[in-house]
Amino acid sequence: MKIRVQKFGGTSVATSERRERVVHHIRQALNEGCRVVAVVSAMGRKGDPYATDTLLDLVSENGESLSSREHDLLLSCGEIISASTLSSLLNREGIPNVVLTGGQAGIITNNRHTNAQILTINPTRVKNELEKGKVVVLAGFQGKTTDGEITTLGRGGSDTTATALGVAIEADIVDIFTDVEGIMTADPRIVEDASPLDAVTYSEICNLAFQGAKVIHPRAVELAMQTNVPIRVRSTMSDHPGTLVSSTHEKNQLAGEVSDRLITGITQVANVTQIKVPAGEGQYDLQLKVFKAMSENDISVDFININPSGVIYTVFDHEADQAEKILRSMDLTPSLMSGCAKVSVVGAGIAGVPGVMSKIAEALTEEDIPILQSADSHTTIWVLVPGENMVQAVRSLHRKFGLHKVQMMY
Repeated sequence: MKIRVQKFGGTSVATSERRERVVHHIRQALNEGCRVVAVVSAMGRKGDPYATDTLLDLVSENGESLSSREHDLLLSCGEIISASTLSSLLNREGIPNVVLTGGQAGIITNNRHTNAQILTINPTRVKNELEKGKVVVLAGFQGKTTDGEITTLGRGGSDTTATALGVAIEADIVDIFTDVEGIMTADPRIVEDASPLDAVTYSEICNLAFQGAKVIHPRAVELAMQTNVPIRVRSTMSDHPGTLVSSTHEKNQLAGEVSDRLITGITQVANVTQIKVPAGEGQYDLQLKVFKAMSENDISVDFININPSGVIYTVFDHEADQAEKILRSMDLTPSLMSGCAKVSVVGAGIAGVPGVMSKIAEALTEEDIPILQSADSHTTIWVLVPGENMVQAVRSLHRKFGLHKVQMMY
């Protein structure tokens, strides 16, 4: 049985026009001989009647009075409303279907309400419904504990639902439908000539997602990568094949063509603060004290550099004041630079290739953009720049590496 999982995000089901497109994509997959699982998010974004953030606003005026268990009960409603609405459209079109909650689909999680982790999936009911010729319309973002309590999976939870179930039922492919025609070489709101990518590796899209790209949640990619289930990122409003995410740059199994590009994309994270903490004479445990204190206060740290003269790292701007107070209470003397931006150059081809950092430095120097800090891995090079230079930094790096010339090759 050829199975396709299709995930439709909040914008994909936000309007009647878009929901008609969802039905179109489901019918298209059925016509191609696939059995279909359609995973849906809550409708729209904040302000729309049944969006997740709108549901949260219903209780926010009462303060923090809702327990995490009841919080999950509330949040799970958005996806159920969305799934039931899609089911009615499929019924109208004569397409047999069944709506399942995450728990009914066999998604078992731990009991960490509002940010649960999937422990196991028993896909028996999903497979049985598919064998009956039905489209399974699945409420994303949710599961249940072993004792039957409803849980939600945190941000990106519908992506996680789709890929985790795709792995469990051995789907041929997982389609992530969104409001863009695939993964771009940069944020098109910043770089007007950003190009769509025909294919990326799991590693590349994880790095792009972790460094600011929001097309797909990295946790979902990691799940698919474990069993090599391919993902496509596609536009709801188009029949374009989008971007294929797999273990190689292969565009499809038949063509067998492989891309050998050096850089895949440029991405950015704004509103971060650089913190420098100098070490005292003979103070070799500074890093332990600093990062233990940050951990104990639930402050996430990033972009870490450690050397004998001290430690340098970043936090989000909204956590900077708290971090500074903690450090000063430890008789340390931090210096802070707020409003910075982390710009990342991502590409599986970076590893072992000389001259990439030189090219980055050249691009930024030509624009008089100071590099406040840098670091690298085998697939990513990061630079920290002043926030006011972020847009120009992204544009100059995109141009320097010729990413505006990338063309779709389907």
